[in-house]
Amino acid sequence: MSGIRIRLKERDAIIQSLKSGVTPKIGIQHIQVGRVNEIKALYQDIERIADGGAGFRLIIGEYGSGKTFFLSVVRSIALEKKLVTISADLSPDRRIHATGGQARNLYSELMKNLSTRNKPDGNALLSVVERFITEARKESESKNTPVPTIIHQKLAALSDMVGGYDFAKVIECYWQGHEQDNETLKSNAIRWLRGEYTTKTDARNDLGVRTIISDASFYDSLKLMSLFVRQAGYAGLLVNLDEMVNLYKLSNTQARVANYEQILRILNDCLQGTAEYIGFLLGGTPEFLFDPRKGLYSYEALQSRLAENSFAQRAGVIDYSSPSLHLASLTPEELYILLKNLRHVYSGGDASHYLVPDEALTAFLRHCSNTIGDAYFRTPRNTIKAFLDMLAVLEQNPSIQWSQLIAGVAVAQEKPSDMDEVTSAEDADEDGLADFRL
Repeated sequence: MSGIRIRLKERDAIIQSLKSGVTPKIGIQHIQVGRVNEIKALYQDIERIADGGAGFRLIIGEYGSGKTFFLSVVRSIALEKKLVTISADLSPDRRIHATGGQARNLYSELMKNLSTRNKPDGNALLSVVERFITEARKESESKNTPVPTIIHQKLAALSDMVGGYDFAKVIECYWQGHEQDNETLKSNAIRWLRGEYTTKTDARNDLGVRTIISDASFYDSLKLMSLFVRQAGYAGLLVNLDEMVNLYKLSNTQARVANYEQILRILNDCLQGTAEYIGFLLGGTPEFLFDPRKGLYSYEALQSRLAENSFAQRAGVIDYSSPSLHLASLTPEELYILLKNLRHVYSGGDASHYLVPDEALTAFLRHCSNTIGDAYFRTPRNTIKAFLDMLAVLEQNPSIQWSQLIAGVAVAQEKPSDMDEVTSAEDADEDGLADFRL
């Protein structure tokens, strides 16, 4: 590690992200530690997806334990393996099942964040479609067949699926726009693929198709996209959904159950081999999974599929093939290596510019342990923030000794955000008494 120089852009992105408690978009390889078995298990999932299979994993971890970071690491591995990745956080207006446009919002957000190895920062949908068109043109030249015929052949598999006929027609519209230098037609086709049409009338007028990507077709559209990226020359599609706890927070029982049913449908499809070239990673907290009243375990069909392996539990080991993967805590040793990595990143990769010696790292961890107990390595987010704050003070005030600072470092314990429910008038159905008046 010590020989690697780190670009200023990467260094600043890593430090600023971690100081504000979010996962950096770039440079995560410089700070990744531990979780070897989990990464190995997900690497196998990625290989299975590329091989025509499907994957489904719930990534469960405490608030602040590094779920989002872990999802980013897996995403970067998937990009290296030539998968296309799409990712989004769930929120009150983005869900996987809805009737008021929230599922379409989630789909649009996923498409906005679509990434490939050459465009890892998102907005890669256009280049995927362009690549598909380029492949079709090459094939049409070598076979001496018109391009529309090749497009039809390549997308024939999609036409058998829900919404597949219109999906293929939209790709054809893009090709026509490409040939006629009609930018409006091209951008309308991309708008449709991004799920940005809200009425069927507009879509019919602009593209001649009868359907749009809507709440009802959220999952079917993702399956179509997974087959389409294959035809464009990629290995498959990885769907990253984080902040699943937003479903747990829904106070309307009906809405929550409908979302859990959608999760069950995806889980069944992936585990039974119906879905192809697609994988789902869902990040959530233990409450989201285990809560018998509002979590996934409240839905019996899901509980039976996601229940932990009792043999592994008895033996005190972890079953890494299970659909729900519980992120192990970092060990104090791994956290020590993480602090070494952070010190290295902070100095831009130059060991001669380290702001603190090794004994400062040990003293800092001892201080954290005394302040918040073992939470400092179970939920390392606040430990990392406090360490970077300390380095910032030392950098700006060279006269201050690290030993003076450590005792004064405040390390807060992570508070779960899971309890701030999405409440509304819909609460009434929770106990049936909300509207009762004497």
